[in-house]
Amino acid sequence: MLDQNTSAQLKTLLERLESPIEIIASLDASEKSEKIKELVTEIALLSDQVIARFDGEHSRRPSFAIAKAGEQPRVHFAGLPMGHEFTSLILALLQVSGYAPKVSEEVLNQVKGLNIKSNFDVFVSLSCHNCPDVVQALNLIAIYNPGSTATMIDGAFFQEEVEQRKIMAVPMVFQDDQHIGQGRMTLEEIIAKLDTNSAEKEAAKLNAKDAFDVLVIGGGPAGGTAAIYAARKGIKTGIVAERFGGQVMDTMDIENFTTVQKTVGPKFAQDMEAHVREYGVDIMNLQRVNKITGADQTANGLVEVELENGAKLESKTVILSTGARWREMNVPGEAEYRTRGVAYCPHCDGPLFKGKRVAVIGGGNSGVEAAIDLAGIVEHVTLVEFDTKLRADQVLQDKLNSLPNATVIMNALSTEVIGDGAQVTGLKYKDRATDVEHTVELSGIFVQIGLLPNTDFLKESAVELTPRGEIVINERNETNAKGVFAAGDCTTVPYKQIIIATGEGAKASLSAFDYMIRSGQ
Repeated sequence: MLDQNTSAQLKTLLERLESPIEIIASLDASEKSEKIKELVTEIALLSDQVIARFDGEHSRRPSFAIAKAGEQPRVHFAGLPMGHEFTSLILALLQVSGYAPKVSEEVLNQVKGLNIKSNFDVFVSLSCHNCPDVVQALNLIAIYNPGSTATMIDGAFFQEEVEQRKIMAVPMVFQDDQHIGQGRMTLEEIIAKLDTNSAEKEAAKLNAKDAFDVLVIGGGPAGGTAAIYAARKGIKTGIVAERFGGQVMDTMDIENFTTVQKTVGPKFAQDMEAHVREYGVDIMNLQRVNKITGADQTANGLVEVELENGAKLESKTVILSTGARWREMNVPGEAEYRTRGVAYCPHCDGPLFKGKRVAVIGGGNSGVEAAIDLAGIVEHVTLVEFDTKLRADQVLQDKLNSLPNATVIMNALSTEVIGDGAQVTGLKYKDRATDVEHTVELSGIFVQIGLLPNTDFLKESAVELTPRGEIVINERNETNAKGVFAAGDCTTVPYKQIIIATGEGAKASLSAFDYMIRSGQ
């Protein structure tokens, strides 16, 4: 099961175990059980502190649990935690033994303070790069809350349960059989969902903060870089982010970022956050901004930022770097069937549609790449493009056209997502040349039609926006509002690329610093 190199690395890691642990397998007569038995046996042979048992009585078979010796298991894996989930397995082995997790003391105290007794199930696919964060967060909650359990469920192992529960997007989380969320969620986000008083506590903490010199709104590549460049000047710097990392967290492959030939989005975001924290930046995560008031409109000459939870922050300057989000089709049925057949991440959700018929909406690079990837998993993929030609790079078009199970429909307007009340069953589109409407029978629709700037909160503010919602800036990243700068995909700068966003973040930060010097602040 484990190759020689992986076994050697795992053996070294298991030397960190704080106390003996047991791996308890619940098996049946299936081939999948044999694979789990093989994995459990191999792990146990790597450490004298690991005991393998095959007398588990868990109702979901095959599966295995990890427990401190002599205690009831709280962490369960229903499937083989390989691929992206192998790290989840390693952390579970260590943390169940008592090895301290790499989270702040504040966050760990919040986990312990939940004092809950719940059973958490999280459905995953092993190709999903967002799933491990959720699995690891729930495992940690179970470990530090006696009476709670966390179970990772590989949809490929339990296809019948996936069909029964209508799981069509991952990660999908249930608490005591009640759906509580889907998509990538950090530990802090899950704590906020479980702790009903967290918003009030956080608002009180934020209101008590002194004014910043530079306050960055948004935690993507532009915002992270802006914060680094500001903090290096030795000035008081903060970041308010709805989700640190931004859209990068949903990006699988990043190529040709100078000096980095290839990486993945979550790794890029993790490294960026570590870099930002090195400079002591005050990161205020999971915060949504409601309103910005420029320095020329406030009594004290500071820019005021009002958050959704009611807290207010003040700063001499603000850098808006709120990025962009996936554009939606905005047709009937799309919202109703989101996560029930309508998806936006082919890497995460594609495996759930194995052997089925799906569509991809959009003929740019993202759409064509998605169609190519999905063609290797699904029975058939239909790419639907509004224009009369595809806009993707020619090499991608050639690859798509060579696939026997891919169809391209151009000059087509998607008009409706069809479903049976539980899940997607088809897509309606209109031929723009003839006005004739057609229906394609399918089980999934992957939307890949570009980006929209995250600037809705600025529509009632003094900050100037284009008709598309982009923030208007000059060559120094200044907006029309005093003390307010902007950078990245939310602005009028062309070519929405990570490397361009980082450069723009640096520019905006240097311009904000120059503004403070010239205004005597």
